[in-house]
Amino acid sequence: MLKKTITIGLASGLEARPIAMLVQIASQYDSHIYIEREDARVNAKSIMGMMSLSMREGENITVSADGVDENDALVGIEKYLLGVQ
Repeated sequence: MLKKTITIGLASGLEARPIAMLVQIASQYDSHIYIEREDARVNAKSIMGMMSLSMREGENITVSADGVDENDALVGIEKYLLGVQ
């Protein structure tokens, strides 16, 4: 299992459309992927779970991935959250 703290760099934060994109990105990987914010932890492949976090630009979150492609998953999600396409 890998974990990384990431500062959200998306100017709009994570509203409905960016969250839907994040869920799509997470769903491309076989690994189990979770996003943690404060004391909440949700499955990054769950649109409803992700919507419940209400994350903003500049906020720190922890992304964890566990599985065969965990490193690729962390890299892909980090690029998206930093606004690097």
